[in-house]
Amino acid sequence: MSVPCVAVDRERGESVRARLADADVLDGDHRIAVVDATIYIPVTDPDGVPDDLLDRVVERDADRRDRPRTPAEILGYEPSLERLGEIVIVDEDDDERAREIAAAVMASDLPCDTVLNRASPIEGELRVREWDVLAGNGTETVHREYGHEFALDVAAVYFSPRLATERHRVVGGVAPGESVIDMFAGVGPYAVPMAAAGADVVACDLNPVAIEYLRENAARNGVADRITAIAGDVRELVDDYAGTADRLVMNLPHSADEFLDVAVALAGDACLIHYYDIQHEDDPFGPGLEAIRAAAGDEYTVAVETERIVRSYAPHEHNVCLDVRLERV
Repeated sequence: MSVPCVAVDRERGESVRARLADADVLDGDHRIAVVDATIYIPVTDPDGVPDDLLDRVVERDADRRDRPRTPAEILGYEPSLERLGEIVIVDEDDDERAREIAAAVMASDLPCDTVLNRASPIEGELRVREWDVLAGNGTETVHREYGHEFALDVAAVYFSPRLATERHRVVGGVAPGESVIDMFAGVGPYAVPMAAAGADVVACDLNPVAIEYLRENAARNGVADRITAIAGDVRELVDDYAGTADRLVMNLPHSADEFLDVAVALAGDACLIHYYDIQHEDDPFGPGLEAIRAAAGDEYTVAVETERIVRSYAPHEHNVCLDVRLERV
């Protein structure tokens, strides 16, 4: 059967395979083939292949592989699962059903060290939650996303793998030499790839554990020299970094509006703000834009570059992003 494949030199095979897996286009239903010095890696969606590999996409016959034994095959139904590194997360109110799913996950061919169930909502200033460990014995893992690695402890820091596509979109616009301030940086899922793209990044978070992981992740990904990691309240950055930012990331969707005065103080003469918000579907972008304009006042002109619904958050509510450019008057 003819399927799309990425054809690369054999010695690049593992690194390219990992990148395709990070981009979620690796085709697990067909076998990778090696012919002479070329390796052919099947993909599910050629449009999702990283741009620098698009000219390597070819059509080729590929043998089907035996599918691994999945939790669904064991259970007889499709459970709701989320992968975070080698951790599998379930979200079940029924403890017996949660443990049934965990047992199936561990008995399947799904790579997994630990199965967790959410035991509380995200709470507090540090945006963390409690977990029930259903199988395995740890909450620390290494998550891989678009070619970068992020060590984290889900019990001590906030991290959402569901935002990978959104982060990749934002990072794609970063140019070498930019001065970026990530105001609520977590373990670095924006800061690290932005630094890898050539930006100089100041990354701040109130959670000191998150900043410890951010520093580790900067070193792990070879960008420690381009990231200044600061544990503390982002308001404290104004004294040292006022007027310096070419780009600001404001990924604190429930309360980013409370920090818009800080964002305006940090903005340079021209600054692009990625402002994340939670709003009702009837007017998902209006309240955020109104708040940004009020904060900018007469000091800046405000132009919207992108209005984007990132994902559904709750019934009739959306997690949205406004990409807004400020230009000093």
